[in-house]
Amino acid sequence: MNILILGSGGREHTFAYNIASSPKCDGLFVAPGNAGTQSLATNIPISINDFSEVKRCVLQHNIDMVIVGPEEPLVRGIADFFTNDDQLKNIMLIGPSEKGAALEGSKEVAKEFMERNSIPTAAYRSFTADNLNEGQDFLETLSPPYVLKADGLAAGKGVLILNDINDAKTELENMLSHQKFGEASSKVVIEEFLKGIEMSVFVLTDGKNYKVLPTAKDYKRIGEGDTGLNTGGMGAISPVPFADEILTQKIEERIIKPTIRGIENENIDYKGFVFIGLIIVNEEPYVIEYNVRMGDPETEVVLPRLKTDLVDLLEATYKQRLGDISLEVDSRAATTVMVVSGGYPEAYEKGKIISGIEAVSDSIVFHAGTTFKNGAVVTNGGRVLAITSLEGDYKKALKKSYQNIGKLHFDTMYYRKDIGFDLT
Repeated sequence: MNILILGSGGREHTFAYNIASSPKCDGLFVAPGNAGTQSLATNIPISINDFSEVKRCVLQHNIDMVIVGPEEPLVRGIADFFTNDDQLKNIMLIGPSEKGAALEGSKEVAKEFMERNSIPTAAYRSFTADNLNEGQDFLETLSPPYVLKADGLAAGKGVLILNDINDAKTELENMLSHQKFGEASSKVVIEEFLKGIEMSVFVLTDGKNYKVLPTAKDYKRIGEGDTGLNTGGMGAISPVPFADEILTQKIEERIIKPTIRGIENENIDYKGFVFIGLIIVNEEPYVIEYNVRMGDPETEVVLPRLKTDLVDLLEATYKQRLGDISLEVDSRAATTVMVVSGGYPEAYEKGKIISGIEAVSDSIVFHAGTTFKNGAVVTNGGRVLAITSLEGDYKKALKKSYQNIGKLHFDTMYYRKDIGFDLT
């Protein structure tokens, strides 16, 4: 079959890397792709949020399956666009309907879903500019730190955690009245702060059946020791070393099963990934957030551990036959370390020539923010490359990733040297 992957980051390169080796894949296309996907697939320079362009691309290249990488097209309703179009309705699109995508598109929708389905999460209330004063009063009832979440999509930047009550009140006003995060913060969820250790669980579901993919833990802060600004992710490890059998069972019984039951009972058309962000408090799991696609850089450690053909899994997902397929996972640990542009996640320059990729051995280089310019691979984003390694344990895998990063170079290159620091 001909397969189209929508997106341009490390997640999409990882999908392409897995799918390219499937005997079921005859032609592979990535839109718009990057310098890494270009070696595995045909890159197509289109806007993935322009559904008419996507349709033209699908028809022109006789696409049988579409995998939606990022959240924005899903939240905008690309699955519904396909379902309601006579020429597209039989194309296997992997991703939830607009109603399902609202679990990521709106923090309030997600919280209400968790409440209805008795899924453990932090206490919360939602506010708009019309009841800003009530929001500031509600902050007074909480203990620091204070968690403010823009309700809508804010490119991973819409969550603030503040220790000072006055700062929290000021930022709430900035979000609601001064549109700090644009339309995304026209509504803000104020949430109880839960102190614990974070991890992520990835589930593939056809709306009734599900498969639990390998767990992962990512590192969001730019600085070592988890300091500084939040980023899209500076590295990840899979499996999560502290997720023992007891915790894993709690997560499945208390969170995964009620989530999938809720999707089915609420008649949500959902054929795709559920990324569940968790915090473990005194060995008890709570949901921080849902995402409706695979995470990045977690994809770079989860998919390389899958031994089952990914195309088989996705085809079974679309056809609601996930219960008939078995999932085989590599027992080795996988780690990835992100190499980023100096200045990221704030202002940074693009177009820096990258050298040393060909010298990397026994690790996989996934491209995130790269492109070709005058025959050279150059930087084209904040997060540039993800170096993934597999070994018997995560410490050995990290060592290999760091050794290979030493072979890479571009001007202002930066990476965290302490991924996994909190697991020792």
